[in-house]
Amino acid sequence: MDSLDEKKELAVRWFQELQNQICDECTAIEDEGVPEDSEQDGLSALPAGSFQEKNWNREGGGGGRMRVMNGRIFEKVGVNTSVVHGEFSEEFRASIPGASENGKFWAAGISVVVHPQNPFVPAAHMNTRYIVTSKSWFGGGGDLTPIRPAVRESKKFHADLKQVCDKYNKEYYSKYKKWCDEYFYLKHRDEPRGAGGIFFDSLNSGDWDTDFEFTKDVGRTFKDSYANIVRATKDSSWSGADREFQEIRRGRYVEFNLLYDRGTLFGLKTGGNIEAILMSLPPRVRWP
Repeated sequence: MDSLDEKKELAVRWFQELQNQICDECTAIEDEGVPEDSEQDGLSALPAGSFQEKNWNREGGGGGRMRVMNGRIFEKVGVNTSVVHGEFSEEFRASIPGASENGKFWAAGISVVVHPQNPFVPAAHMNTRYIVTSKSWFGGGGDLTPIRPAVRESKKFHADLKQVCDKYNKEYYSKYKKWCDEYFYLKHRDEPRGAGGIFFDSLNSGDWDTDFEFTKDVGRTFKDSYANIVRATKDSSWSGADREFQEIRRGRYVEFNLLYDRGTLFGLKTGGNIEAILMSLPPRVRWP
């Protein structure tokens, strides 16, 4: 069995590899563009966007690599990786498993948020992580946020996630889907954020290798499933009214991330990079 340090190294290497894979896939879609006869805000005439990379260091220990693209298909897509370590504040220790003793932690992960130009292309989010205190576990998941109806795409997304869950444990999908539905819920509006997906946390079955493989498969499945959805919807026609509705619905995304999102809270409480933490926010949004 690998030592803890070796496990950490394997996890970091995977998150960085997945970052490369997702960025390559998004770049390929961005290069494909939209049909030349498309009149959608002149998007077909725009050059393809490209990822801009920024590395950052955390004062308390560790850092990360941000990659953000603003393009003609993806109005904003961010793919971030981070590896941070240090000590939790006294107020935060009680909420993290295994942190109550001395507050020390190590965490690595990847976070992906996509806000497409076309209102008929669902927005999407995915993150996976490996956290070590006096305990260690995996967490993460992926979810879809359609702006306009995307019943077929949502069903396919869930079917893909169910397939990967069933590969490891027949109980995972129903459990993690329910967890996602409950987590990505705007309590103050009494409505779900989107079409859901799966969400898991504190995954430590006692078989580290299998838990790691499941976490990797979740990332790969999200990448492939979402790429198929984007390609199937990116050429859809849309109107100014669709665009306005998209920006209003994006307001719900902002509200959730600032009020409820655990990743945002974790980043702020551990002295993370503010730009990376708020990368998930859409570039244009409105409230009616």
